[in-house]
Parts: sequence; C-alpha cells; structure tokens
Amino acid sequence: MIEIVVFFIMILIVSLFSRLICKLPISFQMIFIAAGMLIGWLVTGYVDVSKPPFSTIIFLIAEIALVLVLFSDASRVGVKALKNDLSTRLLIVGLPITIVLGVIAATLIFPDVPWWVAGIIGTALAPTDAALGQIVVQNKDVPQKIRTTIEIESGLNDGGSVPFLLVFIAIGLAAEAFRPMGFFIEVAFEQIVYGALVGLAVGLAGGWMVLKSREKRWITPTYERIAFLALALLTFFIADEVGGSGFIAAFIGGLALGYIVKDAGEILIDFSETEGQLLNLTVFFLLGIVVVPLLLDVNWQIILYSVLSLTVIRMLPVALSLISTKLSWDSMLFIGWFGPRGLASIVLALLALEELKVFPGDTTFISVVFITVLLSVFAHGLTASPLSKLYSKNNKDNLS
Repeated sequence: MIEIVVFFIMILIVSLFSRLICKLPISFQMIFIAAGMLIGWLVTGYVDVSKPPFSTIIFLIAEIALVLVLFSDASRVGVKALKNDLSTRLLIVGLPITIVLGVIAATLIFPDVPWWVAGIIGTALAPTDAALGQIVVQNKDVPQKIRTTIEIESGLNDGGSVPFLLVFIAIGLAAEAFRPMGFFIEVAFEQIVYGALVGLAVGLAGGWMVLKSREKRWITPTYERIAFLALALLTFFIADEVGGSGFIAAFIGGLALGYIVKDAGEILIDFSETEGQLLNLTVFFLLGIVVVPLLLDVNWQIILYSVLSLTVIRMLPVALSLISTKLSWDSMLFIGWFGPRGLASIVLALLALEELKVFPGDTTFISVVFITVLLSVFAHGLTASPLSKLYSKNNKDNLS
C-alpha cells in the first residue's frame, strides 16, 4: 500500500530533522495528521471508519497504543497525583463536570441524537492527551507546579473517563436491543469491576515478581522494560477474556505496578518516547486519512460543539475545580486551555462504534469527535509555544 510507504518515509524525514522541528511552533502530530489528510485526499479516497477492514486496523493500533499509554502513565504519575492538590481537584471535580457539560451541550446542539449518544460524545471528548501537551510540559520556563498539574491530569483522566463511557454504551445497547436497561448497566459494572480486579492482581503480582528478580539479579534492564510492557498487555487481554474492561485493567494495573515498583514509570519513559511515539504518530496519520471525507459534511453544529469542547466545556470545569485555590485566573485559563484532545478520544469513539455497531446519530458522533481532535491538534500545537512564553513571562515570580 502506498499509504504505508509514505508513512515510513515521513517517519524517516521527521526523524532526521526532529531537533529542528522541536524549535518550531508545531507538533509532530500536526505533521502526521496533515500528511495523512494529503494521502487521504490524493490516494485513499473515502474511508468508512465504522466498517472493516479499515475500522479493524485503526482500532487495533489505537487500542494497543492507548493500553500502553494508560499503563505507563498510571505507573509514572499515580503516586504523584496524591501529592498534587491541583491535579486531584481536576480529576475528582473537574472531569465529571466536563462530562456533564459535554453531554448537555451535545443534547442541545444535536437534538436529533439520542441523549445517550450525547453522553458518549461528552465522555469521549473529556480526556486530554499527554503527548499533545508535551510542548508545554517540557517547557522549563512554565512554572513546575503548573507543568506537573497538566502532566498528572492528562496521564490519569483518560482512565477515569472509561467507566462513564461504559455506562453510556450500556444504556445505548439497552435502547437498541429494546431490553431492560438494568441488565446492560449490570454488565457495564461487571466490566468495570472485573477490569479493576484483573489490573490490580496483574500489576501487584507482576511488580512483586520483577522486584524478586531484581534481588536475585536475574533480570537485565532491557528485559525489565519488556516485562513491564508484557504486564500492560496481559492486563488488557486477561480482562477481556473474563469479561472486564481491558482499558480499566491497564489503568489500574499501571497504578498497582507503580505502587510496588517505584521506578517503573521512569523505566517506561523510554518506551513512551520511542515505540509509544511511533504508535501515536501512526494513529494520527490514520486519523488524517479518515477525517478528509468527514470534512466535506461538516456543518455549523459540529464546528460549534468542537469549539465549545475545547473552550467552555473544558475551561469552566477547570476554573470551578480550582476556584478555592490560590491560583490566579490566568493560571486557571492556562491549565484550562492546555487540555488537548487526542489518542484517548479517538480510541473511546472507536470503542463505542465497536460495541454498538450501528446506532442513531453514529455519523454525527464520529464526525464530532474526530473534527474536535483535528481542531485540537492544530489549535493547541500552534499556541503551545507562544502562550507558554507569554504565561511564563507574566508568572515567573508567582509560582514555583
């Protein structure tokens, strides 16, 4: 396939000039989504993301990428979250309010869409993307407190969004099958509980085995990292086999591993910066191909919701959750704006399509999610450097 050849040529070119690209006010995701859009327009043509084989390919790659991101992020920032009051507020207070506002806005803007589809839209677009926020997180001029808050929030809110999504999917299954809602809600809670139990068991047991292997000097640093990646995938596949959510299992498994093996997250950083980045860029390249035909059918409602999702729906809950802290308003606005949508939103949307197959408003749903992610990639990518400089200049002496 010409698309595969182009993708790896892009990987080579971007790798060769990566240091120079880092100095530009653009992100690597912007480059790959733009390349995907060009290939989609010139070569691939119309692609229906809800039907095989393309749906299977993109979902599999995105699914693996999110599982590894959930696991590695949770193992790295899980303990930090307990010590960071700001990120705790954003996760416990801000995330649920974001989902509620997203559902209300989708219900009002898309009146022909069932309310549970509005729920899926609001939930899928609630988590933020750590990879898209790296320009801000790695900018040493931005106060450490703010950078840590953004990093922790984006590392954990994707896992926190999954239970809400499962509940809305369960309601959708009940509506489509004309069966009692209680049955599907029960199934959703079973997925949550089984996923959490599998993640806890695999994370704790796997972490203990790695520590014992360290003590005996049986394991090398390279294979220690491989063992952690194996644990991440084991949590996902075991949970799936027993009827649990693989994403919740990966998230809880990462938290459990990070609790047992204190440096697990640091070891997995190498993965996130290499193999993880390759998977991430693959997903955005594929998104570029998929999103081209969707752009032809964009209407004002989709644009309105996308803009609201990145602004009011995101920034108001952030402000409400942080209002009793000593943060200045420009700090709240800065944290609120840098909540880019990316990999998690894509995967949660594809998960809903996979579980529900066909449902009322599915075309609107996928368009809203993908267009919002597209807008976010460029809006946050272009503003990350200039707004970080402006913010750090005005707050250099106010935060540490």
